[in-house]
Amino acid sequence: MPLSDRHRRFLWIEQGVIPGVFNLVLNGAIGWALFRSLQAVPLWGQSSVGVDLLATAFLLPFLTCLIVSALVARDVRAGRVPPLPAAQLPHSQWFRRSVSARGLLLGLSGVLFGAAPVVWALTLGQAEPIPFSSFVMFKAVWAALLALLVTPLIGWWALASASHARAA
Repeated sequence: MPLSDRHRRFLWIEQGVIPGVFNLVLNGAIGWALFRSLQAVPLWGQSSVGVDLLATAFLLPFLTCLIVSALVARDVRAGRVPPLPAAQLPHSQWFRRSVSARGLLLGLSGVLFGAAPVVWALTLGQAEPIPFSSFVMFKAVWAALLALLVTPLIGWWALASASHARAA
C-alpha cells in the first residue's frame, strides 16, 4: 500500500528537505563558532576534523530522534499528521523501541556508517590540515546530507510509533 500524499510530504519535505537546510545552516554556524580561532583545522586532536565529524555523526541522529519523536507524537495526537493505516505499520517489536534506544542506535549507526568512512578516507588521503573556511563548508554540507538521510527514517519511525500508540 503506497503512502498517502500527506505522508509523502511529511517524510520528504518536512522530515527531509527542511531538516537538511536547517542542518546546513546550524552546522555551518557551529563549525564557525568552534573553529573560528584557527587558520586551518587539523585532522586529529582535541579540536579537529575527526573528533568533530564523529561527534556530529552521533549527536545529529541522537538529538534529532529525541526532538522529532516528541514533535511527531504531538502532531499525530493533534491531528496535524494522520497516523499510518494499520496495513502500513511494522509488525516487529523492533520498531517499538524507546525513543532513547532508537536515538542511540541511530547515533551509533551515524558514527559507523557516516563519519568513520569519511574520517578514514581523509586519513588515508592525508587531508590535513584543512583550511578553516573549507572545513566549515564541508561540515555544513556533510551534516545536511546526513540529515537528509536519517531524518526521514527518524520521522517514519516516530510516525509508526505514534500510530501504534494511537491504535492501542
